[in-house]
Amino acid sequence: MSHYAFYINTSYGAAGLIVLCLIAWVFLDGRARQKDMKALEASGIRRRSKLDKTTA
Repeated sequence: MSHYAFYINTSYGAAGLIVLCLIAWVFLDGRARQKDMKALEASGIRRRSKLDKTTA
């Protein structure tokens, strides 16, 4: 291996770690938003696009 192997391997490792952290963040945030949406729906709050157009 060349004398740049440590730098190259460290760079790939750091990039891989960052990608894994971003994937975990998106996954966990998606679960939190789904939980929020279920709580809003359970409380009776609905989307405006779901309203009956004849009552407006």
